[in-house]
Amino acid sequence: MTGQVYGAGARSFLFVPGTRPDRFAKAAASGADAVILDLEDAVAPQDKASARALVAGHVRDQQQALVRVNGAGTPWFADDLAALADAGRPAGIVLPKAESPEQVAEVLTALGLRVPIFTLIESARGVRDANLIAQAPGVTRMMFGNLDFALDAGITARSADERELLFARSALVIASRAAGLPGPVDGVQPDIENDEATRTAARNAADLGFTGKLCIHPRQIPPVHSAFEPSADELRWAARVLELAGDSGGAAMRLDGEMLDAPRLELARRIVGAVRKAPAGSKPSEDQ
Repeated sequence: MTGQVYGAGARSFLFVPGTRPDRFAKAAASGADAVILDLEDAVAPQDKASARALVAGHVRDQQQALVRVNGAGTPWFADDLAALADAGRPAGIVLPKAESPEQVAEVLTALGLRVPIFTLIESARGVRDANLIAQAPGVTRMMFGNLDFALDAGITARSADERELLFARSALVIASRAAGLPGPVDGVQPDIENDEATRTAARNAADLGFTGKLCIHPRQIPPVHSAFEPSADELRWAARVLELAGDSGGAAMRLDGEMLDAPRLELARRIVGAVRKAPAGSKPSEDQ
């Protein structure tokens, strides 16, 4: 993994079924910033116990991955938490279908106050109470379950950019910002063979204020990473703005007909800063 598992800079989060220990090491070496060992959607009910044992064993030996447990209120939630507590605690917990601070508190009680919790918002109730959830102790970052949310809310997202889900996505961005959290992590793009669709979906999410994306196949990692890096055009614009700012004495400036004041100057600084913080080997995208 190229970045901190639960750090603010993690862009790609790769799911691996908890029933496939043969893929755990491959996922860690895939280039993803974080790996999520999945005990929920990727595991059939009859395989929950065996997957739990496999994941707990990996956590006991490695403690490098996040774990998506089964949701609060399911028959498997308490057993998942107990097994992970016995294993010595994972790098973080992905809490699916998060709908209240009380659910977060259950995880903290079982695993301890220092475990990072990623709340996966997948329902209308979760979006409605996103501000409360974001402020709950232990919450490190929010995630958006776009497919489950659309199903729960009765929304048919037919458009390529899922504009039907714009309100929900923006609600998570605002809740995260207001709570002092990093930008949230966007949901999956299910067409794993369409790299351009993955990159476009991630870029649209980045434009909304998201700072990462869930991945369901290693192939999605490079387009996701490129989407969360400044494009070549953005870098050229930022460099020109900063060069011009050096001679402005702090006054508003004009560049190519655009009036540049303090917010635009700060944006230019952030674009340049994003490149300086990028992991080794990354490069600006040539899109746009």
